[in-house]
Parts: sequence; structure tokens; C-alpha cells
Amino acid sequence: MHPPATRTSSKRAYDSPRRREQAQETRARIAEAARDLFLERGWAGTRVREVAERAGVAEPTVYATYGSKSGLALALLDAVDTAANVALAVEDLKAAAGDPKRQIAAMVGFDRRLFEGSGDVISLLSVAGRSEPELQAAYEEGRARGDRIRRQVFEGWPAATFRKGIDAKSATDMFSALCSVDVFRVLSEERGWSADEVERWWHESLVRLLLP
Repeated sequence: MHPPATRTSSKRAYDSPRRREQAQETRARIAEAARDLFLERGWAGTRVREVAERAGVAEPTVYATYGSKSGLALALLDAVDTAANVALAVEDLKAAAGDPKRQIAAMVGFDRRLFEGSGDVISLLSVAGRSEPELQAAYEEGRARGDRIRRQVFEGWPAATFRKGIDAKSATDMFSALCSVDVFRVLSEERGWSADEVERWWHESLVRLLLP
């Protein structure tokens, strides 16, 4: 006789989405706990056991999710992406397809949320990464993620969309240079600009720099 494959398969299909949702929730809790502890105690002062306790999970769960303390550097990126709402940025870009000004606005809005909510984490990665290879790798991966999205958007534009002498690569470079955590912090903390003013200036500047 054949085993009741249909019933087993159906149960697996039923349980799988819930398992994935639970795994994502656990990953998010670990990422948030890692973020908070790194900001409170620094990289060297944070232990995997403490991250597990803060997240309300067993220590082996942290290792199963991120692999090691080094892997927790990637947890910081997960926490940053969650705070900045990557899904919203993707939806905004899709909704603005064919409208370069709106797509620039969507990308600028993401960077504003990114730096407003997680500028402290990004700065920690940048500074601590000078002596901690794991954090340096995470910082570079975070920048690469942003560049990949921008490059993909710009490569989808017809060549005539850009100002003369500008292409997808140079547009990505200019965007990254202007919309950085350092620029955001100088304007918002040292010069007293509101986040709205920074976002508006970024958008207006990039429209002038990139479009005819």
C-alpha cells in the first residue's frame, strides 16, 4: 500500500506559511535585540547569550538563525532594513515606474527613513568597522544593497532621461555621495534642518543633477 501522501503533503503545505512567518518574527526579534545591545554596549561588549535573552529566545536559536556572533553583524542590517521599510520603498518605486522624478523621491524617502531611524547603527558600523572586520563587511554590504537598488532603477531609464554626460553608474555614484548618513547628520544635527527639509533638498538637488 502507498502511504497517505496526499494528507501529509496537505498538512505540510498548511503549516509551512505559518512556520515561515514565525521564523521571520524570530529573526526580527533577534535583529532588534542585537541592534539595541550593540548600541548600548558596543560590539566587543555584546554576547550572543545576552542577545538571546533580550530577544526572548534560546541561545541555540540565535546561532541557528545567524550562525555566530560575526553573523550578528548582518542582524544589524536586517534591523536597519526593517526600520526603513524596504517593502514600502519597493512598492513606491513600482508605483512610480516611468516617472523619474517620483522614483527619485521614492529612493530619497527611503534614505530619509533609513538615516532618521537607524543613523546611529550605520555610524556604529562605519566607525567600529575600522577595527572589526565583521562590522566593516556588514557596513559595505549595506552600502552595496542601496547601490544595487539605485543602479537597477537607473538602468531601467531610457538614456534620454539623463542629463548629457550622465549614465546609470554616474547617477548611482552621485546619489550615494549626496544621500549619505554623514550629510544627513551634518544638516539635521549641526545645521538644525528638519528631516523634511533634508529630504526635499536631496530630491531637488538630484533632479537638477540627473535630469535634463
